[in-house]
Amino acid sequence: MPTAESVGVAPPDEVKPATRPRRRRRTTWLGLGMALALVASAVTWVGVRATSKPAVKKSDVGTIVDQKVGKAVTDLKAEPPPGVGVFAAVRPQLVVIQTEGAGNSSLGSGVFVNAQGQILTALHVVQDAPAHITVTFADGTDSRASLQSSDPDHDVAVLTPAHLPQVVVPAVLGGAVRVGDDAFAVGHPLGLVDSLTAGVISGLDRTFPLPNGHMLTGLIQFDAAVSPGNSGGPLLNTKGQVIGIVTGLANPSGNDDFVGIGFAEPINAAGRAAGAPAQ
Repeated sequence: MPTAESVGVAPPDEVKPATRPRRRRRTTWLGLGMALALVASAVTWVGVRATSKPAVKKSDVGTIVDQKVGKAVTDLKAEPPPGVGVFAAVRPQLVVIQTEGAGNSSLGSGVFVNAQGQILTALHVVQDAPAHITVTFADGTDSRASLQSSDPDHDVAVLTPAHLPQVVVPAVLGGAVRVGDDAFAVGHPLGLVDSLTAGVISGLDRTFPLPNGHMLTGLIQFDAAVSPGNSGGPLLNTKGQVIGIVTGLANPSGNDDFVGIGFAEPINAAGRAAGAPAQ
């Protein structure tokens, strides 16, 4: 009788059970996928919920605003007054003007109006002795100067120095002005060189009589203190731009005392005497 070995059949103890589908592993992977999906949904929900919360509590808003306002006020107080910057800007541009002639001398102010070193001033400062003009620059050097051109209708004159300083800093010319704008006058009142006074523009399109009977029109009225020696000097805005050339002060008493009213020729009109472009 044939045996199991003779027919190639494995003995009973070597028969392997038939392989069954691994349903348990499939179930495990399915469960793991569902768990991960739930975790991702939870993370997304938490993230959305977290970003929807306000970053700052309502109770803290007032404190934060107070801190910001306090810092802004502190920073503002730390800034220098406008006049500090104005004087620093105009100081290199200023010129002291002196004339000597026929036993008479006068002192006035001027300002470099272009890179060629031409000086803009008031005509009445130099008209009595146009051949004896000395100009002193911000660096302390001086030079003789000649009258290049003049405009009696606006009381302005242009001077040309015989010798220029090593560095010429021309003024920056400003534009329109309004009543109430801050204004600064810089010049040499009563021989006090490089003096600055502050005020506001108090009127526009004013008329002012000159000693020779000529009337100046279209003037800027301002209340920054000026005295003899300021004539021909610049009137400036808060940016340090020249908005006018000081030409006179109101003196109803007949004296040269300042009574709160000064006049300046607008730079548009004054600059034309030096060939400056209209602003």
